[in-house]
Amino acid sequence: MSAVRYEVDGNVAVLTVDYPPVNALSAAVRTGLGEGLEKARNDDSVEAVIVLGADKTFIAGADITEFGTEKSAVKPGLRDLIETLETFPKLTVAAIHGTALGGGLELALGCHARVAVSSAKVGLPEVNLGILPGAGGTQRLPRLTGVETGIDLITSGKHIPAAKALELGVVDAVVDDVRAGGVAFAQKSLAEGTQFTAVIERNDKISGVEPKVFEEARKRIGAKARGKIAPMVIIDCIEAATKMDSVAGLKYEQEKFQELFASDQRGALMHYFFAEREARKVPDLPADTKVRPINSAAVIGSGTMGGGIAMVFANAGIQVKLVDISSEALEKGMETVRKNYEISVGRGSMPKAKMDAALKLIETTTDYADLANTDIVIEAVFEKMDLKKEIFSKLDSVMKDGAILATNTSSLDIDEIASATKRPEDVIGVHFFSPANVMKLQENIRGAKSSPSTIKTVMDIGKKLGKNVVLAGNCDGFIGNRILQYYTGEAEFLLEQGATPEQVDRVAMKFGMPMGPISMRDMSGLDVGVLVRKARWNSLPEGERMSPIVERLAERGRIGMKVGKGFYRYEGRDKFPDPETTEIIEGVAKEYGVKRREFTDEEIELRLFAPMVNEGAKELEDGTAIRASDIDVAWVNGYGFPAHKGGPMYWGERVGLKKIHEMAVEAEKRNGPRWAPSKLLGRLAKEGKGWKDA
Repeated sequence: MSAVRYEVDGNVAVLTVDYPPVNALSAAVRTGLGEGLEKARNDDSVEAVIVLGADKTFIAGADITEFGTEKSAVKPGLRDLIETLETFPKLTVAAIHGTALGGGLELALGCHARVAVSSAKVGLPEVNLGILPGAGGTQRLPRLTGVETGIDLITSGKHIPAAKALELGVVDAVVDDVRAGGVAFAQKSLAEGTQFTAVIERNDKISGVEPKVFEEARKRIGAKARGKIAPMVIIDCIEAATKMDSVAGLKYEQEKFQELFASDQRGALMHYFFAEREARKVPDLPADTKVRPINSAAVIGSGTMGGGIAMVFANAGIQVKLVDISSEALEKGMETVRKNYEISVGRGSMPKAKMDAALKLIETTTDYADLANTDIVIEAVFEKMDLKKEIFSKLDSVMKDGAILATNTSSLDIDEIASATKRPEDVIGVHFFSPANVMKLQENIRGAKSSPSTIKTVMDIGKKLGKNVVLAGNCDGFIGNRILQYYTGEAEFLLEQGATPEQVDRVAMKFGMPMGPISMRDMSGLDVGVLVRKARWNSLPEGERMSPIVERLAERGRIGMKVGKGFYRYEGRDKFPDPETTEIIEGVAKEYGVKRREFTDEEIELRLFAPMVNEGAKELEDGTAIRASDIDVAWVNGYGFPAHKGGPMYWGERVGLKKIHEMAVEAEKRNGPRWAPSKLLGRLAKEGKGWKDA
């Protein structure tokens, strides 16, 4: 059965792509479209052709599972189809519903005209895979939108709704029904003799563009890209469209596509694309596990984290109750929530109507009894076990049977929290990252008695909340924060040994991190760090130590950005080196007999990131993480690890697990037994294997 249905409606041939689940441009779809177009060409009763998608979407993009396989070479290729549509002797119209993304939009741009239903979205998101739209997207889209808008759309990969696409000229009309509207548009155009110029031949919006437009774009986007190469190459291709004829421009784009496709960044981003989707799967859950309906939620604690979590549920259209000990605390919390929404509206990232609707979904209360019929509650108070257990005992007494009792703890024992209830099977960790309404990671933590239904439900709700989910085992720090202590810990050892805070931060940011580990300490507050580290100090094994630099700085009142001094001295948000910090660090080095020296940037990079990979291997050994790629998802979404490096585990494999193992051996000698290489890492390094062989 063909992946493309051919039907004739009056004088219009209708080619319907029917290739579930998203009508990707597979070899079967391309073959079917080629055959359908040839049939329409030879049908004298046909005067126009419309291309549309079956079921929920138009064409969501290329079939990336075929990349690099024999199927990717099957003719006609996407560029062949686009050229056929563009030069077709009869009117060609793309009728869009759902999404037209990547190759799907490029195919539509090859048609003489485009229509879309109001709910449709279009975009060229290839940049998220480390490539560019290689079937003419960089050459055609700016011819419709103008150069500056084209740069913004293609380098960001954003999806735009039909109304905006109409305003920008990407589509020619918005219709009520995709098929009937597409046919009617084609028939009206034929009846009125409307002439459509092929997109590739339209030059009015790309002529006379000043060079400074591209210079400014490179500067602006380069600052955000933090080492990504695809956005900069996309700008080069769009600039080429303004300087070359269309044939040369398309050839240039194809050359640049091939360069990006062969790059390490494309491999890393492709790995990450699949990792996100794989992380949603929990292999040991029975296939018939039921998902509980979540139509209402509650959040305990109206501070920064609690308010942010309430926003997450409200943004998803779920009624949420915000609970705190006093009306004053709730009023303060809601004031912060409103300000956060107003900032989003002011930036243009949220319509005011959506803000108003979300705020109506958030109720406040000081009475736990008001939560009796709530489907899920998330506790988000201070990291104090006694307080959390007291709260869970209260929740146990008021929540209905089957309600999920979740804690947002970042490191505490889920099983001990669950012990305060008579229903440990309904207790689970649901760890959001701050600010919760912005950060994409939702780290779910299974307790020893968390039921399959509880686990399945919180994994499922993450998608509705717009989060990327991973499932972690119950241990100190879970997947993410357990690894974090080795990243920040090694940074502090580097300071003792002679590196400067500025150098350590600079290397981390050059690597692609949003900020360096030293600046991160200052932003989160050294006083907070001291509290979190206290328990670890007391449980260090023999022969192990931590650097006391954070504690020594805090003792002198240097607790971070909020007081104007931590590792750095601050004037507003601007930071400067401080001689007192150097004095404190040198004092610690002298106390512990540490010989100081200079470091190369390459040494610092390996010292910072290799221990993360080793600890990740230990998480795989003890079951804290299901897959190495889950660790990558956690670190990209929760800590800003650069996606174009694939995540720490992917990066480690590219560096070489043998090298990572050697670094762990050295770290154990320097830092103590906690830093010793994992047995799994040792085995894989010796056998020359990777994480999939774990």
